[in-house]
Amino acid sequence: MNILLLNHYAGSVEMGMEFRPYYFAREWVKMGYSVRIAAGDFSHLRMKNPQVIRDFQEEVIDGIHYHWIRTGDYKRNGARRAATMFRFVGKLWLKARWIARNWKPDVIIASSTYPLDTYAAQRIGRFSGARVIHEVHDMWPSTLYEIGGMSRQHPFVALMQAAENSAYRHSAYVVSLLPFAKKYMLRHGMKAGQFVHIPNGVELDEWKNQDPLPENLKTFFRKTKETYPFIVGYFGGHAISNALDALLDAAKEMQGSGIAFVLAGNGCEKERLISRKQNEIIDNLYFLEPVSRREIPALVSNFDCIYMGAHDSPLYRFGICMNKLYDSLMAGKPIVCAVTVRHTIIEQYKAGIRVNSGDIAGIVSAITELAGMDSQERKQMGLRGKKAVQEHFEYHRLAKQFAVLFEE
Repeated sequence: MNILLLNHYAGSVEMGMEFRPYYFAREWVKMGYSVRIAAGDFSHLRMKNPQVIRDFQEEVIDGIHYHWIRTGDYKRNGARRAATMFRFVGKLWLKARWIARNWKPDVIIASSTYPLDTYAAQRIGRFSGARVIHEVHDMWPSTLYEIGGMSRQHPFVALMQAAENSAYRHSAYVVSLLPFAKKYMLRHGMKAGQFVHIPNGVELDEWKNQDPLPENLKTFFRKTKETYPFIVGYFGGHAISNALDALLDAAKEMQGSGIAFVLAGNGCEKERLISRKQNEIIDNLYFLEPVSRREIPALVSNFDCIYMGAHDSPLYRFGICMNKLYDSLMAGKPIVCAVTVRHTIIEQYKAGIRVNSGDIAGIVSAITELAGMDSQERKQMGLRGKKAVQEHFEYHRLAKQFAVLFEE
């Protein structure tokens, strides 16, 4: 069976995010499927973008046939990024007959963050007779008007709304990373029985075959532990969406408590956050450079708990599906999650403490509670999360759940 996955931002372990298409595709290849991924040549999420000289240039990575489409680059959200979306989808749409004839897909998965790729998927499906599955990462266009402040009547929003409705009406299944999106999708054209929730997960081999930390980071943690017996860790993007000011506020309030706060990663907010540390003299706060994906297990082994947060958003009524959540659980460390959401697997598996977004007092209280726990009790809390990931959220298991949709 031939699987074609359309994802503008698809990456790989070497290139960087987006990881989900790569992990699923690699598992499907192991299961005997032939898998192609059509992706754009540029993504702001990747650490390294491919060098592409022609459209549909092919590259084989771990048995997956990537086909790169030249879209142009962009620096931030706006007209330039929107133009790359239209180029990606437009080129697929124009080549739909050629794709159907030469790649012969049996299943087409439209999986980009935005829903426009459903039109290309549907057109290729009509020429090939393939089953079309729509995968939802983020709730577009809700994101545009609920977070981005755009008018619902804006032409771009209206275009995305039409595409979203079309995807729900014309796909055999809708796979959602968000657990509570079903009612919304039913209102927008999805039929009952088409909704399937398949979350993100972890790749266990990366945790088994981890790389050691550089010597300078080993030295940093050794010296930090001499002064601070408890370390609150954060790893990942330093972006506005991660609400790291709340963590800095908590660190400032907890100076003199023997608790250090360590942030590893990069992003557009990092320089400003470092300036906050310096201007406000937050002495128990440290910033580290990002580490490679294979170094993350070694990094988080030095943390006593892990922080993740986000600004309050109406979109979280659909649930959360952050990659960081599953990596944090796999680390086997208790999690302090500052996100206003109705329910997460952190509570389900008693793997940490959740408070509302921006609740500084709640964050301080949660960290204080974890730091004051018996070390064995804290260890058991972390291990419950790790066991849950290994049993329910490992990519091999998730890929098998997804593959059931190919055969039905």
